Amino acid sequence: MKQNIYIRKAVDADIDCIEMLYEDICDYLDAHINYPGWKKGIYPARCDAEKGVTENVLYVAQVGEKIAGTIIIKHEPEEGYKNGKWLTEDDYRYIYVIYTLAVHPDFLKCGVGKELLLFAEQAARKEGCVSIRLDVVKGNTPAEQLYQKCGYQFIGPVSLGYEQYGLPWYHLYEKVL
Repeated sequence: MKQNIYIRKAVDADIDCIEMLYEDICDYLDAHINYPGWKKGIYPARCDAEKGVTENVLYVAQVGEKIAGTIIIKHEPEEGYKNGKWLTEDDYRYIYVIYTLAVHPDFLKCGVGKELLLFAEQAARKEGCVSIRLDVVKGNTPAEQLYQKCGYQFIGPVSLGYEQYGLPWYHLYEKVL
């Protein structure tokens, strides 16, 4: 059954719920396959939610009263993005970068991730952006399948400097708008 998903900007009052969402996701990943390599209390964590709210770049997907997912959308790339062979020019005033797309385990395969990506695309178009970029840790098959299904093109592998966390390679994706 398709659930109504409402996406809005996160506010200070959401931070406790977002922290719980991140912790629930990390617990779920620990009990299953941890495709993204996320670690409870390290990433994503409360400080990421607080920073996202402060910078006005964090959005939440709500189903009823529950926060089902989050996404951070901003115009700042990871340092390693400079090594990508992108489809559009590197003018980040006209490029959105997606960070920390997270879906609560209770809402997996309910369309929350897809709706968050569609929301980012609509916001990017409204701002006159030419593309959306993101990265995903190599081997995160569920995320890569979602991005490809939503029209993102694989750009190539790159190091983003997270080798000390056991995450040496990331796959870059871009969707031209």
